[in-house]
Amino acid sequence: MCDSRVVRTLMLGGGSFAGPAIIDAALDRGDDVTVLNRGLTSEVPQGVRHVIADRTQTGWPDALGDEDFDLVVDTWSGAPSVVHDSASQLSERAMRYAYVSSISVYADPLAVGFDESSPTVEASPTADATTYPADKRGAELAVEAAFGGDRCLLARAGLIVGPRENSGRLLWWLRRVAHGGDVLAPGPPDQDLQLIDVRDLARFVLTTSASEACNTVSRHDHATTRRLLDACRSATGSAARLVWATPEELEAHDVSGWTDLPLWLPGSDPIHAILTADTTKAISGGLACRPVEATVAETWAWLTTVPDHALPNGVGLDEAREAEVLKAIGHESR
Repeated sequence: MCDSRVVRTLMLGGGSFAGPAIIDAALDRGDDVTVLNRGLTSEVPQGVRHVIADRTQTGWPDALGDEDFDLVVDTWSGAPSVVHDSASQLSERAMRYAYVSSISVYADPLAVGFDESSPTVEASPTADATTYPADKRGAELAVEAAFGGDRCLLARAGLIVGPRENSGRLLWWLRRVAHGGDVLAPGPPDQDLQLIDVRDLARFVLTTSASEACNTVSRHDHATTRRLLDACRSATGSAARLVWATPEELEAHDVSGWTDLPLWLPGSDPIHAILTADTTKAISGGLACRPVEATVAETWAWLTTVPDHALPNGVGLDEAREAEVLKAIGHESR
């Protein structure tokens, strides 16, 4: 895959967020791209060979004909048994298998600065769907069993953000800041945030020579809460005022990280360590992350083209609750 010939890339699924980003990146570098999915979520770009098949059903590889591939990319998040079947069926037809996994596969308690050697949750490569961490870890085991460590990549992504985001986390902050007024901001302002732009994830998955597990997320000093929220103000042109509250103040008023105030976790939270991954291996393997300001601005540019009814919901404080907390805390912006 290091010569000048066209790379034959097979995308399994690819209907939402990371999938389209990977497809776009593969097309941009001139790959011969095949996408296999059920055709239920979105259309594939022009220039892609689209194969309609359901890989939860027997016989699905027949839809690919006799074509072989240089790279298979898989983002499956359900039953590991599906990835087990896919990897087993393709092990003689593909040179390499890249699986987009998650740092959620690590077992608790997670140590600050954890690396790829840290313990993972118990999982089976042939299991039905159970929990997200076990499903992702089981899929990793399935890929390793079929392709061996030297022919696979297990990209353990962290918080994925960027255009087409389907979690709603960065989107909530952009919409909230764009609305203006006093914005409840979780302190400390200079707390590090580990994120990964979906397009940087896509490029890494397609181009790295790294093998086996890689913590695929930005380095520790890539972004802070202040930089993220300032970028939201700049991108949206908002005059919103950030009202910083300490973690203790937020806890006293039952404001939680992750859901109430997305992308943030207080340092006292047992799962805060999930935002402290050691990324040495991925960076050595070529991972490059664009500035958080670019991610925010480009996500806002995309967001302004999408109707509200088509956007994910379910995260972030509602307006009335935020106003109550701001009043209770009674802070000036600082």
